[in-house]
Amino acid sequence: MSCSDGDHVPGSELEPTGRAMSVLSERVVALLAEFVDGLDDAPAARVELPEGLATALGRPPPEQPTELPALLDTVRQAAQVAVETAGPRFFGYIPGGGLFASALAELLAQTLNRYTGLSEIAAGLVALEDGVLRWLCRLFGLPPGAGGLLTTGGSMATLSMLVAARQDRLGDGAGCGATVGTIYISDQTNHCVRKAARIAGFPATQLRALSTTAELRIDVEAAEATIAADRAAGMRPFLLVATAGTTSAGVIDPLADLAALARRHGMWYHVDACYGGFFQLTERGRARLAGIEQADSISLDPHKSLFLPYGTGALLVRKVSALVAAHTDDADYLHDLHGGALPDFAHLGAELTRGNRGLRLWLPLHLHGVHAFRAALDEKLDLAHWAHTELSADGRLEVPYPCELSTVLFRLRRGDDSDGDNGTFLRRINATGRVFLSSTRLRGRLTLRLCVLSHRTHAGHVHEAVSVIRQVAESIT
Repeated sequence: MSCSDGDHVPGSELEPTGRAMSVLSERVVALLAEFVDGLDDAPAARVELPEGLATALGRPPPEQPTELPALLDTVRQAAQVAVETAGPRFFGYIPGGGLFASALAELLAQTLNRYTGLSEIAAGLVALEDGVLRWLCRLFGLPPGAGGLLTTGGSMATLSMLVAARQDRLGDGAGCGATVGTIYISDQTNHCVRKAARIAGFPATQLRALSTTAELRIDVEAAEATIAADRAAGMRPFLLVATAGTTSAGVIDPLADLAALARRHGMWYHVDACYGGFFQLTERGRARLAGIEQADSISLDPHKSLFLPYGTGALLVRKVSALVAAHTDDADYLHDLHGGALPDFAHLGAELTRGNRGLRLWLPLHLHGVHAFRAALDEKLDLAHWAHTELSADGRLEVPYPCELSTVLFRLRRGDDSDGDNGTFLRRINATGRVFLSSTRLRGRLTLRLCVLSHRTHAGHVHEAVSVIRQVAESIT
């Protein structure tokens, strides 16, 4: 349907009546229900865009209304041409779940249309969002008074962190020139840190890639020597970045030891926990993430290990004042807003206008309860461990690293170091349409990755993935 004259609020073609809203919503939800119900049988990937569909999708909007069923059919066709990232057989990169409850929360947030950048404009929803952030701070053992903000993802969280760390440790105008601030990462650090540093004005010469151990963790002794040498050369080491679950291998750096190193040198200590952070909800995760509570800041991606839709990130900081000092500005037209006890998120990050992000976390956590998330994460740890054990027992495969979180790394034992044998291996696995995996390069060798993280992935799906891997390995070897 399109909205007829009787379905509009008088005087506005853009405002449907309550009855029309219900009908429109029912049709959208019917499409979504059909989509979700079909995910278990859907191909893992359909990436070829038909020429005719590409032309149809690129047409400009018409002058006159189009019936909603026709528009939804177009959306359905467009969405089908994709790697099925919402499905249970997506093991590539780091899967995200896309909880329906979070989508409902986003419908609420977008329709309520509250501005949450300044607390005085929407105090109730800011209080709700602040409550979620304070819960996160407690979850990670940060002290009373810690806080943060919700972002569009780990990249924006990292940029805000880096700007705050620069201001806090180097002061105004720092970074280049006489004050050469240096940043310390490893060859396993997510590239969003390098990107954020470049955006913030730090050239590549001010980043140090720390060496890693055979297990791909930052070598603490080597890091100490590098930092001390830079300090002796007159540089200003100010930021050390550790990772709680690297993107390539799911490895956790020695968090407590690196915290002590950062303290010895007066550096800001950041933990990128975008992948592994929410395993903190589990007993095993808390043990493996020991030391994260000593961080000055933590970045998280709830769209990864909390199963929420893409575009959901978080930054937690030990001192909210550091975010305020780095991001606050003012304008004459805001002089009648006086603030209060609640945070003004516009003063904590780069965004002034921002969406109401709190609901997309608050509603699923309250609706399902924290236990449901804990149980799902424990399931993913169990499934990944099972896959690691099964693949390790296959004589045709080399499984070079332990499974610390939910990522399993493997390659053909006879495979070469180029993209040849193992590249063919990956392409043939994905060509079955039954699973989708990705790869990385570790110590110069192409290595396949199976990452278990979608809330829709269960034992049968992982068993099928291992079966496909074995069948393709047998056909190649």
